[in-house]
Amino acid sequence: MRLLHTMLRVADLQVSIDFYTKLMGMKLLRKSENKEYQYTLAFIGYGEETDTTVLELTYNWDKNSYQMGDAFGHIAIAVDDIYALCAFIEQHGGDVYRKPGPVKGGKSVIAFVRDPDGYAIELIERK
Repeated sequence: MRLLHTMLRVADLQVSIDFYTKLMGMKLLRKSENKEYQYTLAFIGYGEETDTTVLELTYNWDKNSYQMGDAFGHIAIAVDDIYALCAFIEQHGGDVYRKPGPVKGGKSVIAFVRDPDGYAIELIERK
């Protein structure tokens, strides 16, 4: 068994694809549209679905906002240079709401960013 994907509902599919591909370095793996049920799916990730866990972005055509709820926490992504990535994200209008630095009580360097829909992403520096 292995984890295949995590699905996130998004308000603007192209804005979300741009965020994850242009700022977070993922690639668009595939996209499909279901006209009968009025939704579009985009699968994005750092590698192919056969080898890695990916994100499924779901855009429901009749909905352009969602309530976040309090059960979901965050997605975690390992990065090589957290300071450079956070600077890049901020330069391109992204929200780095927890600046890079050591985790409280530990040595790992982390940061938190929000995607265009407000989903939290924890960046963890791995050298």
